[in-house]
Amino acid sequence: MKSSGSASLGSGRALLACAFVSLSACSRSAPPSRFPTADDAIARMRATYACVRGVQGESKVDYFGEQGRVRGNTLFVAMKPERLRFDVFSPFGVTLSTLTSDGKDFALLDIGGKRFWAGPATACNVGRFLRVPVPPHALVSLLAGEAPVLVHDAVATTVAWESGSYVLRLASKYDAEETIRLEPVDLDWDKPWNQQRVHVLGVTVVQQGIELYRVELGDFETSHTAKPRTDPDGIDPDVPPSGPPCDVETPRHVRIVSEASAQDVLLVHGDLVLNPPLLPGLFVQSPPAGVKLLDAQCR
Repeated sequence: MKSSGSASLGSGRALLACAFVSLSACSRSAPPSRFPTADDAIARMRATYACVRGVQGESKVDYFGEQGRVRGNTLFVAMKPERLRFDVFSPFGVTLSTLTSDGKDFALLDIGGKRFWAGPATACNVGRFLRVPVPPHALVSLLAGEAPVLVHDAVATTVAWESGSYVLRLASKYDAEETIRLEPVDLDWDKPWNQQRVHVLGVTVVQQGIELYRVELGDFETSHTAKPRTDPDGIDPDVPPSGPPCDVETPRHVRIVSEASAQDVLLVHGDLVLNPPLLPGLFVQSPPAGVKLLDAQCR
């Protein structure tokens, strides 16, 4: 990614916020049939995305942090529960770096700097290098449009219709709280609540009064199951999709902000496909010759 030191963090955040004005610009009255409980709403969210095993796409990334503004392009594959691959490339299509995490092992190849980091696939390692302040499992869900849900007791939850969307509030362990904003998709607005599909508009996680991360999602479009991967030479067999047929509305804008780490990133997706074919070794990598090996340890 290319860094621009002239852009201030404050002005950058204001720019990113403008991308999501539409989320609060339209405040509708509640649908005729409303979710009785927060867990009923969560169940409908999970049903909406039940066919999604993972997502693949290309994204423009706009990041703001202590070092200024960074822009870039990335190809990514994110598979449940927490497998990730991000290939950052230049405007000319040249790969600059590759990050992989298979849920156990993490690796990052910096091609220009001839450096290779390897270590455990911790949330800290992935977040530090990817500059996205959420755990890997949460990032995988969010890229497809689904909210990660903290462990909670049903009696410690509430659901209300506020400012044009459902607002779910969950109390969790270790003095953590989560807020999730949902809305029914337009085609399901007048259906009974137990038949409604939903969009996740926002997720906020706070622990001991500190906002760990806040996510805003928008610009939903329908994504479809990826086609089988074929060998152009006709030698190797086709690789089928990694999941069932699936047609789901997914967000094209995903903004993630963290007060705790002073990070602010906007991902603007192009076309997304669901349940992509997976080749062996996609989420792992070995150091090529001529690179400096570095230990990625982060807590």
